[in-house]
Amino acid sequence: MRLVFAGTPEVALPSLDALLASRHEVVAVVTRPDARAGRGRTLVPSPVRQRAEAAGLEVLTPERPSDPAFQDRLRELAPDACPVVAYGALVPPSALEIPRHGWVNLHFSLLPAWRGAAPVQHAVMAGDEVTGATTFRLEKGLDTGPVFGVMTERIRPRDTAGDLLGRLAQAGAGLLVATLDGIEDGSLQPQPQPSDGVSLAPKIEVEDARVRWSRPALAVDRQVRGCTPAPGAWTVFRGERVKLGLVTPLATEAPGGASADTAGALATVPDLAPGQLHVTKRAVAVGTASGAVVLGEVRPHGKKAMPAADWARGVRIEADERFEDE
Repeated sequence: MRLVFAGTPEVALPSLDALLASRHEVVAVVTRPDARAGRGRTLVPSPVRQRAEAAGLEVLTPERPSDPAFQDRLRELAPDACPVVAYGALVPPSALEIPRHGWVNLHFSLLPAWRGAAPVQHAVMAGDEVTGATTFRLEKGLDTGPVFGVMTERIRPRDTAGDLLGRLAQAGAGLLVATLDGIEDGSLQPQPQPSDGVSLAPKIEVEDARVRWSRPALAVDRQVRGCTPAPGAWTVFRGERVKLGLVTPLATEAPGGASADTAGALATVPDLAPGQLHVTKRAVAVGTASGAVVLGEVRPHGKKAMPAADWARGVRIEADERFEDE
């Protein structure tokens, strides 16, 4: 089939690469316009644009997919289908109707669970044990279209959102190619999503990444992992924002939990109030609603990330000091 691929961030690259290596023909790519980034706020092309230009593909960067000029060019390209992975803009019905097989979206959840912009982050924060990816036909509603195919993926105990999304992006690329193969040969017909089990996954804002120490330790751990690497978990110490790396509930004994050295260093942690800090030479613990968590790395404002124990020595934490909990 003739394809016009739509995607923007790095997570879309495995799918674009898989489609370029498939029996289908990618005739163009649609991606978001260049965005300002870095300290100099210079315009930077999206990862998908960079990969597409390296492959010699035509690149379309409409401000909005409703732009008439964009839709006219899409009609001229006459795609059979438009595969979509994390494009980042709402596609209006007038554009959805152009390819004869529609727009086929790869979404990183088991729909109808976690419809929205941040399904992987929400799955980690909710403590889900299994997630996956779904291919479905885009329609006007938010991730409500009929489903072509699914794949499942176990969420590992120490997965961050970045870890999980990386695996789903790779495995999901194969699902997307298989879906387009099935659409072409007529072996796949989309099936309506079930009405039960709907949950929403709105974008994770910076404020959502502020750690609430009044929550149980497992919830704090899940929040931090779900916000890693972006937007990044944070808290407030002495009135200034501090970014946090991964934390580990002190009681964790599973592989990947607190090391024996760290656990030994904190073997005599007293009962800590939510946000209260307990410092030894080798480790830093923080109180939650249900026991302590061990800090991994800490990144003070304007500085590089460092081991929590090094940070604690540098700021000279006093007895009973704590992270602010709003």
